[in-house]
Amino acid sequence: MNSPQRKSLSIAPTHDKPTLSKMQKAFNTLIEKIEKKRALLSDWEKAIPAFQQKYAADLIPLKAKYDELRIRLAHHFDQICHEKGINKSERSFIAGLVVDMTEDLLTERDDPELKAIFNRYSGVDYDTEAAAELDDAKVMLEHVFGVELGDDVDMSSPDDMVERIARQMHENAEAEAQEREEQQAKRKKTARQVAAESKKEAEQAELSQSVREVYRKLASALHPDRESDPAERDRKTALMQRVNQAYARNNLLQLLELQLELEHIDQDALKNISQDRLKHYNAILKEQLAELDAEIMCVEVDFMERYELDPFEPVSPESVMIDLDDHLAELHSDTERIETEMLPMFDDIKKVKAWIKRARNEARMNSFD
Repeated sequence: MNSPQRKSLSIAPTHDKPTLSKMQKAFNTLIEKIEKKRALLSDWEKAIPAFQQKYAADLIPLKAKYDELRIRLAHHFDQICHEKGINKSERSFIAGLVVDMTEDLLTERDDPELKAIFNRYSGVDYDTEAAAELDDAKVMLEHVFGVELGDDVDMSSPDDMVERIARQMHENAEAEAQEREEQQAKRKKTARQVAAESKKEAEQAELSQSVREVYRKLASALHPDRESDPAERDRKTALMQRVNQAYARNNLLQLLELQLELEHIDQDALKNISQDRLKHYNAILKEQLAELDAEIMCVEVDFMERYELDPFEPVSPESVMIDLDDHLAELHSDTERIETEMLPMFDDIKKVKAWIKRARNEARMNSFD
């Protein structure tokens, strides 16, 4: 079922009042920003399922094929290193390739044969090095986040590590908050502090009252029990559900939009909202804008973590699909190159030596660039 079309909500200048007040301009600006954030969140809600479908249908099987070809390639390079026709410098070049290739593959799979190849050419033990790296990462994370992860944390599991850090940080924050409360309880509040707290409570009550008044007007007009016509009762029941959901989320903008949709307010009513009421509305809208920002951030961070994207690279609903297509094209090219060019060359050692020469020249040119 399609969601109803929202009517544009803004305060427009009129002949008798051609200039908007500061509060009215702030109201319009906040509405505009919220609409942009809503659109961005909606774009993410559409883009993520499309990305997931293409990722699962195209990228995962192609990546599996690419990795299997690289495993075959690593074994071929390992075997060719024992051929008499390969000289010392060529063996050294192959060793570097094999170490990089097997190390990358081992981050995604536990393959004893690949570990043996890595150990043979790297001069170190993979498991020992990996354990040392995890220990270093644990120490670094404990220092950065100020937590104690414990000896039983599974550092090879990102989910376990993140859950442990989050729980520790939450416990630390609760302990610090409790300590602050105990210290504050021991200190007698000044008259200024008491006045500030009273003012804050009063302002919060006024904000809640502003939302409640809009809700009550809508609820009074839409009450389904007062409607005798079954079709109209169903329509009002559906609308009342939307009103209740908006009120439960303290969503002032959605309540005002519902008023506009039901023609319970118009431009004259909007422009005549008092400055004090607008001040309350703007405060609520600022909270809604902050909540939308936080929700969008959560969506983006979760997306980047799930698909192991660079957290420092900006993402958008449009860019992630473009990047996925670029990644697929690159992976297709690399897979085809291994399958049609590299693997067949191992039938002739001369072809291998020629390929090594070209690869070394390319490496030198890239280094120079």
